[in-house]
Amino acid sequence: MDDIQVRNRTFEGLAWGAFFIWWGITELYPSLPSGTWALGFGVILLGLNAARSLNGLPTSGFTITVGILALLWGGLEMAGLFLNLPFEIPVFPILLIVLGVILLAQNLAGKEAKKQEARNG
Repeated sequence: MDDIQVRNRTFEGLAWGAFFIWWGITELYPSLPSGTWALGFGVILLGLNAARSLNGLPTSGFTITVGILALLWGGLEMAGLFLNLPFEIPVFPILLIVLGVILLAQNLAGKEAKKQEARNG
């Protein structure tokens, strides 16, 4: 296995370890504010990609997108706690829909680019 793959797997292993530790912490302390879990998850995913980038490895658009959405989810959940809104915003389902739209758009854009490339080929 080449050096790039070894370093990438090392970073992924560290991120998975951090993820399970964070999950355990949030399960041990259910009194943490709503959104804390998502904020930590977003930080872990973005930290993974920062480590990749700083070490000259390719980053993952998918985990960057999920990390940003997790930060938004956590931030909106926490904002709801402090704003005392008279209604609950269904943040998680909305973010799932946004992620699905992003994935579909990327897939369709990629197929269209390949068709264009084949025509020009």
